[in-house]
Amino acid sequence: MRVTLTDPQALIPGFEETYREQSSRYPATTTRWQPVHTVYVPADRFDARTVARWKSTALDLFQRHMPVEELSGFLGTDHAPTVRAVHEKVAAKLAGEPVEDLRVDFEDGYGLRPGEEDGDVARAAQAVAALHADGTLPRRWGLRVKSFADGDPVRSVRTLDGFLTGVIERVGHLPEGFVVTFPKVLMRDYLDQFAGCLESLERGLGLAEGTLRFEMQVEAPQTVLFLDSDLARSLGGRLAAAHFGVFDYTASCSLPPHEQRLDHPACDHARHVMQTAFAGTGVELSDGSLAASPASDDEHAVRGLWRRHAALVEHSLSHGFYQGWDMHPSHLVSRYIAVYHFHLAHYHEYARRVRDWEERRTADGGVLDEPATVKTMAAALRRADLALGKA
Repeated sequence: MRVTLTDPQALIPGFEETYREQSSRYPATTTRWQPVHTVYVPADRFDARTVARWKSTALDLFQRHMPVEELSGFLGTDHAPTVRAVHEKVAAKLAGEPVEDLRVDFEDGYGLRPGEEDGDVARAAQAVAALHADGTLPRRWGLRVKSFADGDPVRSVRTLDGFLTGVIERVGHLPEGFVVTFPKVLMRDYLDQFAGCLESLERGLGLAEGTLRFEMQVEAPQTVLFLDSDLARSLGGRLAAAHFGVFDYTASCSLPPHEQRLDHPACDHARHVMQTAFAGTGVELSDGSLAASPASDDEHAVRGLWRRHAALVEHSLSHGFYQGWDMHPSHLVSRYIAVYHFHLAHYHEYARRVRDWEERRTADGGVLDEPATVKTMAAALRRADLALGKA
């Protein structure tokens, strides 16, 4: 063909440098496994039997209060194959891997215990080593330290140091899946300072560079203001995730107590900023929690709690947050019910539409899917396979 410009490359000076920067900021990533939840357990209540206790309690509640015939009404669907599949998968999950991500909490759930924290750190490390030896340490695990915003960073670093040192001494190495949660990041500089502490710990413990990664908690409007796409790159790959903290955030916004809920519009705004800031960076996103447990063992109280929690999980999922916090064994039941139903409800539709697009056919109902939509559906199928244990 005939063209007018003889050397278009010469008209785009600096393109190579800009493209390299783009690749650095927004690396091409594939949909990979991410826990559907993080279970937070106060350090003074954590021991080598914690995972087993959560499993036993959740399974007992599920078996007594959610028979398959009740699940149809709970889900609001009479599609029997989906109902049976969800019920079977939840039962298998609770029996086999009830906790995907475990965090031993030395912050708000633990409180200020200046004379006790060192001892609890040592006991927590011993419990992690026992879980590892038993083969029941969750795929992802770690601890939450106190915030630098509380004015005592030395306490945070000492707890992290003692925990890691204790685990490595007992196990002989650092088991895979470790991450540390860094809460209440009110100042941008705290992130750099904490990353520097992780680097020093790596050297001291003889760990490979980049082994220690952390997740920041977004718990205040001040934090939202400095979230941007440069944040992950500036921390040298140490930022693994950003977790939303609903109660501190809503309190910081001066919302009344009865409005401190995960589905409040103020929380939606914060989550959307998090999505915008970390899109394409590989930083995982996690939503907050429901701070409630069943008021009694009565089936109406238990199912009422499950409906409330499942609705919040569904809200998170619909906003693209595929992970959240669970604070009580009962939450495992409603978490997995909501997650599995979410992934199964559209699975066959998405698979058919992707296949139709690949074969250059119009989807059922005359739908003309855009390439971006097809890419999103393919990612949703991959995410569903990972969550459902198919991959």
